[in-house]
Amino acid sequence: MTLSLPPFGMDFNTVLSAAFNLVNVAVLAVVLAFLLYRPVREVLQKRTERIQKQLSQADDELKQAISLRHEYEQKIEDIEREREEILETARKQASDSSRRLLSEAKAEADTVKERASRTVEMEWERAQMEMRNAIIDVSSVMAKKLVKHSLTKGVQDSMFDETVSELEGMTWRN
Repeated sequence: MTLSLPPFGMDFNTVLSAAFNLVNVAVLAVVLAFLLYRPVREVLQKRTERIQKQLSQADDELKQAISLRHEYEQKIEDIEREREEILETARKQASDSSRRLLSEAKAEADTVKERASRTVEMEWERAQMEMRNAIIDVSSVMAKKLVKHSLTKGVQDSMFDETVSELEGMTWRN
């Protein structure tokens, strides 16, 4: 006898086989669930914990990297500030040195100028002394000639002209 289910057009053996297969699948699912659920859940739990640990470690490393970055930025700012201070100090020292050198150069120039002025004054006095001596020499030469010759008017005029021409011919040392 075969029972048939009209809507599906299946016979009783097919329905029984399908029900048996359904029970087998259910039993297999329950057995597998009991056997595999815990180990798979533990593997998944361990994997989740490992991923959480890696995320936490990555977050800590990110925080540490950010901290180091801020620290290095602060150090760079400090170095930049120190560089500016060193440059400012060097500028001030250069300015002070320049002013000091200019002052020393001016003092030395004043000393040289004063020394040159004294030298010129001494040379002027020496030239005046030489001129006086030359005039005295010329006067004594004139006096000798005057004494040698008789003092007539013609002789005096010729001696005077001769002395003037001698004076004109003399060169003076500067």
